[in-house]
Formats: sequence, C-alpha cells, structure tokens
Amino acid sequence: MDERLKGKKVSAISLGCDKNRVDLEKMLFRLKDYGFEIVEDVSAANIVIVNTCAFITPAKQEALDNIFQMCLLKNSGVIEKVIVSGCLTQRHKDELLKEIPEVDAFLVAADNQNICQIIEKLYGVEQSKPKSKLGRIFTSRGAYAYLKIAEGCSNACSYCTIPRIKGRYQSYPIDEIVDEAKYLADNGVKELIVVAQDVTRYGEDLYGKNRLVELCQRLAKIDKIKWIRLHYAYPEKTDDNLLNFIEEEPKMCKYLDIPLQHIDDRILKSMRRRMSEEDTRKLIDKLTSEYHNIELRTTFIVGYPSETKADFEKLCDFVKKTRFDYAGFFPYYREENTPSYFMEGQVSEFTKKRRLKKIQKIQSNVVTEKAKEKIGKVFTVLVDYFDENTGLYVGHTEFLSPTVDFGVEIVDNENVKVGEFVKVKFVDFNGENYKGVYYESSK
Repeated sequence: MDERLKGKKVSAISLGCDKNRVDLEKMLFRLKDYGFEIVEDVSAANIVIVNTCAFITPAKQEALDNIFQMCLLKNSGVIEKVIVSGCLTQRHKDELLKEIPEVDAFLVAADNQNICQIIEKLYGVEQSKPKSKLGRIFTSRGAYAYLKIAEGCSNACSYCTIPRIKGRYQSYPIDEIVDEAKYLADNGVKELIVVAQDVTRYGEDLYGKNRLVELCQRLAKIDKIKWIRLHYAYPEKTDDNLLNFIEEEPKMCKYLDIPLQHIDDRILKSMRRRMSEEDTRKLIDKLTSEYHNIELRTTFIVGYPSETKADFEKLCDFVKKTRFDYAGFFPYYREENTPSYFMEGQVSEFTKKRRLKKIQKIQSNVVTEKAKEKIGKVFTVLVDYFDENTGLYVGHTEFLSPTVDFGVEIVDNENVKVGEFVKVKFVDFNGENYKGVYYESSK
C-alpha cells in the first residue's frame, strides 16, 4: 500500500434492498484486503461510501439526504472523500455529476470490483491490478447472510424501474454461488437468504432451463448451513416442483415471499403482470390446501393509475379472506421512464394514503388473529442480536424473515447466545414482535 493511503479508514452507509447490501459487503472486503481499516462511525473515517437505492421516490430522497450530509462533513474537513455507489448512480449518474460536484466518485455496478483502484486514483496513487479474491464484510446481524443469485430483471412490470437500472435478468453461475455459500458457512453463517429480483427465473438465461431447485439442493448439502430461505418467488413460476422441494427438504424454510401486487384483472393487465385473478386464486388455494405448512408473504400496490374504489375494495376483500401470514402494502409511486408514468387516471396522494391506511388495518387484524394461534407453542429461533434498549436477545424463526417480518424477543439471557439456535415458547405478541421464554437449546 502506498504511503499516502496507509492508515486511511473507510466507512459505508448501506441503503435500499439486501441485494445492494451484498454488493457493498463485497466492496468492503476488497477494501479491507487491500489494507484499509473499515469503521462504523462515518465521522471517524477518511473515506465514506454511500451505497444508494433508487427504486422509488422516497428511496431516492433518502439517498440524496445521506449524500448531502456526507458532503457537508467533507466540506467541514471531517472526512476526505465521498463515494456514491448503487442504484441512484446507475439511474442518474449524468445528473448527479452536474448537481453534486462535491462527490469524488460515482460508481456504476461495473465499477464495484475496482473500488480500490478508484480510491488510488482519487489520491493520485499509481493504480494496482484488481484482485478477484472471494470474501465479504458482513453488515447484517446474527448468523444469516444474503446470497444473491442473479442481477437485473426481465419481467418488465409497468411501474418498476429495476430493468432500466439493472438491465435484463442475469443469473450467476451455479458453481460460483455454491462457492460463495461455502465461504459464508465457513465464516459462521447458518441461514442463507437466497435473493434476486425473481429467484424463480434462475438459470433460464444461462442454462436454458430453470435450475433453482438444483441450486438449492446443492446449497442444502453444505453441512454448516441449517436454513435456506427464498426471496422473491414470482407467482407464475411458483410450480409444484419448487413447492414440493420446499416442503420436503428439511433445510428449506417453510416460507415463501410471492409478490402479487393486485387481484383485479384489469389492474394486473395494466401492470403487465402475467397472472390473472383466476390463476392467482388457484395458486393461493393450492398453497393453503396442499402446502399448508408453508407460510406466505406477499406485497400489494394501492393507488395504481385508474384503480377505482371498487377495484380497491375488491383487493381489500381478497386480503381479508385469504388471510396472508404477512403482507406489505405500498402506495403507487409515479416513477419517470416507466410505462405507468404516462397512464391516465393517476390517483391522488390523499386517496392513496387513505387506501393504504385502510388495507394495512385489515392486514393488521389478520396478523393479530394469526399470532394468537402461535401463543403457547414452541418454535426454533435463530438468535440475531442483543437489544441494549430492552435487555433482551432478539431472533427469528423459519417462518419469519429477519428485518422483514416480526422479531422474537427472548426472556432469558443465561442460555441464549447470538448466532445459536434455541427453542422458545411464545407467550405474547405486541403487534411488532413476539415475546417468548427460553425452552431448550436446539442443534
């Protein structure tokens, strides 16, 4: 390492989805391997990386707020360099270069592997040859890690910016994914959260056929890996082959995240979703009758252009009767350069907020009812972290995805350790977390 770079400290701010998080973790590993010290406190760093999201308007605003804050720290002499990576740069690099000259470098996805060389250039140091060494600096808590199996998306939903930002769906080679999973396992990871914009498309572009089940079969053979979870399964490709495997393979979490977005045929067609109302209802009926051990998470969009009161009430009725285990609801965001941006019948912000509040209340009632069914039962919990504020350890079950769903607060500190599995008897649910008491250790 050049003398001008010795002792330099790097900090990072990670925004957006967990796929972004994986990219950042790999960058941080390259930086540490190069010789930089990685620190959490941005004010203690010389170089700060802001890893951004640009999926929807609030995410863009959050990214810009963080960038401006880091630029202020730079201008006041607290830090030396500000680097911006992620989707905001991918989507708006040209505008950002003009509008925020204080930023030292804007990275697109192809630049991530050259992060050390980019910093060398910023400091006037002769550029070294990039290394391709496998590794990650974990930014998530506990013994789980995200395993990204593909980049981009080819579904072309009318409201979504991802294809424009990330390009078409590109599967990673199966051997590379397995090697990374083995690395994660050797470094203490016990749960793999297999993630892509659409995991159910995995392998089609690279191998000419779907190889998701084959990939998961190979991941399940890694001894140190105990749980494997899938995010996100698109409904039209969630077939019996995948469902049977999830149900039969002990290491597969009995949990499936299937974004549905709506139930009305006219809205679904306008969204460019490939499942009709009839097909959606058939899939849900199959999941709840034939695969009743698998708990379901989904997402819906309210206030999509031309959504009428009747369309919305139909969606509410569907959510109320289906009783999803977990569901997220998002108001429609009008994003530039998406087909839905130009559609007539844009719904007012007031109406979107009102509809969002109503459907969230419906789902909250469903969740509360379902939570009561778990009280008094014993579940295996993977312990994620110790909460300094409550003095309790917090973890999750195979039916609860960390950071996405509810947590489990454990009332017993003597027999509980971060990264370990324990049996916990659920005793209460407060609307945000389950509370449980230690029952016994679990291997």
